[in-house]
Amino acid sequence: MTPRLRSLDAFRGLTIAGMLLVNDPGSWSYVYPPLDHAEWNGWTLTDLIFPFFLFIVGISLTLSFSRRMEQGATPPDLLRKVGSRAAIIFALGLVLNGFPHYDLSTIRIMGVLQRIALVYLATGILYLTTRERAQRWIVVGLLVGYWAMMTLVPVPGFGAGILERQGNLAQYVDRVVLGAHRWKADWDPEGILSTFPAVATCLLGVMTGRGLRADRPVTEKALGMYVCGVLAMLGGVVWSIWFPINKNLWSSTYVLFTAGFALVLLATIYYLIDIRGRDRWAWPWYVFGTNSILAFVASGLFARILLVSKVAQPDGSTVSLYEWIYEHGFASWAGPMNGSLGFAVAYVALFLGVMAVLYEKKWFVKI
Repeated sequence: MTPRLRSLDAFRGLTIAGMLLVNDPGSWSYVYPPLDHAEWNGWTLTDLIFPFFLFIVGISLTLSFSRRMEQGATPPDLLRKVGSRAAIIFALGLVLNGFPHYDLSTIRIMGVLQRIALVYLATGILYLTTRERAQRWIVVGLLVGYWAMMTLVPVPGFGAGILERQGNLAQYVDRVVLGAHRWKADWDPEGILSTFPAVATCLLGVMTGRGLRADRPVTEKALGMYVCGVLAMLGGVVWSIWFPINKNLWSSTYVLFTAGFALVLLATIYYLIDIRGRDRWAWPWYVFGTNSILAFVASGLFARILLVSKVAQPDGSTVSLYEWIYEHGFASWAGPMNGSLGFAVAYVALFLGVMAVLYEKKWFVKI
């Protein structure tokens, strides 16, 4: 049986901590560029976080399902588990989107957790019903097929090949299918069509998981991840000449580039932790990584509670408790930009403390 990969827990935890950091600045008006998404084409450090998590989902799925099948679980057993887990994660996403006022006429249907759920469902089904060779061809089909659809299928009123925010095929599909149930009136970064290449991100994680389970020297595994990662990044950059790296569209080049980046980073962490045994620095990431979904959901709900809680001002107006804490606890002495960053760091530290209590008691919430 393959031993638990501590490097994967650390990588997951680092990714979740990054999610909390970029999701919770003191003010969205004051965010350092690396901690915000690229406006459209291109990438920032923030744009790496979500695909990293989906890539990790693919690795974890492979390791977990392989272990369960070795223990006697059957594919139908695991398919039921995939379906129920995906449904719970999707429902949690709807809870977060609507909290605390659930207006069914406008509630956002898609979102981060919903994409995780759909990608996990699709990847789990493919993993359990197709062979490794077929999965490789499915990745190729998803990436090439998505590129072809986005560049060749005409959009009514715009034509074919539009890759801007307005007029692209993904935006058109979301407008027709989701209507008012989108992130914004004209766009949803976790829309329907762009979920398909996100499945490719997860499947690339599945392939990485198989490589980690292979009976090869650990240094060879680390080197293989590093080489494949660099090649994938280069492939994404070259292809971006024709199909830009774009998180909002989850472009095929974005899939290759971010999966390659994830491989390089994982290879480094794997070498440090699982090969060299140097992991004292990784304790915070273990804490987040072993209760990742709980940390994400709880932090999202708490932020919304702070936003809807009001504090009276001397002039009779009110501001959210979230804004009040930022203004009086951080911006008042650190300035708006550093105060906004300080708030985000403090928010991560707060949930690190909460999750650390659970970690030390070995209370891990499983879905």
